[in-house]
Amino acid sequence: MLSPSFPQRAPWGTANKLRAWQQEALDQYFEADKRDFLVAATPGAGKTTFALTLAVELMRIGEVNRIIVVAPTEHLKTQWADAAARVHIRLDPYFKNSHWAPARQYHGVVVTYAQVAAKSSVHRHLTEDAKTLVILDEVHHGGDALSWGDAIRDAYGPAKRRLLLSGTPFRSDTAPIPFVEYLPDESGARISSTDYSYGYGRALADGVVRPVLFHMYAGKMRWRTSAGDELEAHLGQDNTKDVTSQAWRTALDPEGSWMPAVLSAADRRLTEIRHHIPDAGGLVLATDQTVARAYAKILHGITGRQPTIVLSDDASASERIEKFSASDDRWMVAVRMVSEGVDVPRLAVGVYATSSSTPLFFAQAIGRFVRARRRGEAASVFLPNVPVLMGLANELERQRDHALDRQDKDADGLDDSLLESANREDDASDALTQEFSYQAISSIAHFDRVVFDGKDFGQLAEPGTPEEEEFIGFPGLLEPEHVHELLMQRAARQSRLRETREASADPTETTTLPAPLHRTLKEQRQLLNSLVGLYARQSGEPHGSVHAELRRICGGPAVAQATVTQLQSRIDVLRKRVRS
Repeated sequence: MLSPSFPQRAPWGTANKLRAWQQEALDQYFEADKRDFLVAATPGAGKTTFALTLAVELMRIGEVNRIIVVAPTEHLKTQWADAAARVHIRLDPYFKNSHWAPARQYHGVVVTYAQVAAKSSVHRHLTEDAKTLVILDEVHHGGDALSWGDAIRDAYGPAKRRLLLSGTPFRSDTAPIPFVEYLPDESGARISSTDYSYGYGRALADGVVRPVLFHMYAGKMRWRTSAGDELEAHLGQDNTKDVTSQAWRTALDPEGSWMPAVLSAADRRLTEIRHHIPDAGGLVLATDQTVARAYAKILHGITGRQPTIVLSDDASASERIEKFSASDDRWMVAVRMVSEGVDVPRLAVGVYATSSSTPLFFAQAIGRFVRARRRGEAASVFLPNVPVLMGLANELERQRDHALDRQDKDADGLDDSLLESANREDDASDALTQEFSYQAISSIAHFDRVVFDGKDFGQLAEPGTPEEEEFIGFPGLLEPEHVHELLMQRAARQSRLRETREASADPTETTTLPAPLHRTLKEQRQLLNSLVGLYARQSGEPHGSVHAELRRICGGPAVAQATVTQLQSRIDVLRKRVRS
């Protein structure tokens, strides 16, 4: 039996031996013997290798004699063709709708969903003309529009076999995905049925993907509304949805101080990782082309090197991605070109500087950083501390199926309505900026916490301070089982550094951090729980016993009912105990 992560990272789609999950999925495929087979595997797990291995086997036994791959983007067409060539399958990535049939030297073609939708009759002829295996890569794109779904069904209905692949087998709407089977759940709602699943949690345990650490940054934002009123809010506090949206947009403004501070922190993290992984790279995901260029200018000022800029309407975008992937350049800034399937395995640091917030887009974006080349690599993604992104970061391991009958669109608390067409329109991710008319005035950043495995580590710190550096400067190579322990140690050291600084600070010294008693209840509870966890680990006492002792010493009700002042007194007691 092969080890779960065997083989180690190979070029895209070229592994000559299968990982354990890939062999398991192959066995299930032939056991099921179904015309349609849906595989949902986390980005970076090796879906391409699995699909091409299956194609080789089906051709060997004479089940099929033509391969058609349908990909989301033009860039992925050549990527698929290159990978197929390594297993001796010749696919034409330049097939056009005017051709009607592939050249005789090819086993098949690679096309896009948009290409099929433009003239489905051509692709139906291709399918009917041979015993065809159709590989639908990121099959959820088949539901991007009603016409697309109809075209996919028309073109590939006659196929002998259909393999459906997805790293994110869900959508933000209720458009049915072609050839996906939907079965009723306990409530009667129709839910997509996956034939084989390989999620992030299992892949992380197997060492197939990297652990992802989310560096959350908050800060004070000021802006002017269309009515001329000046508003101020702290990103990361319990604000209304409207205030959060405007504060979020203010943070992403390249003219403020928030983005330069976060980009500087991300670059320092990249430097630390490059001590262990010399070719590690970083990616900034921007909302639109204007801010992408502005972020690139900021990075140039920080690093002294011009980042690669990838824009969706640039004819050379795919070439730029490939050139960056093969180089050891530090940074790439992209608007929408770096989406699912685009393989730049050296990406290790990300900055999520976009207002896109659907689970689909977030999963695709984070998928760019989880692709492991060897065991021990870890990824860091820098995020603004807004509730919807916090929820997505905490639920990275959650498996989602596509529901056709959803009664409440945002019942899971995720604001899917902000970006219905995340994968179809280049300008869709600017939805927040269209909802409010305002002018950004200023923004200040501070480190808030690190989120890993659904848990929070660390506390508020100003950028550039030793307290922030505790979570910037840890090693670039980390075994997944050691990440939690290291983060606990860094949180304890950060707490001691803060206590020392506060004890020696000039009373007149100013700080960008909010005063402790002005924290929201949510922040106070998070900080208290973090300290309780730290102290419980040091002392060996159960969490419940620590909370009970704090109530006995400080008085007051349980944490959920305690006031800010009562929570702060417990925090002060615990800080002294942790320090001692």
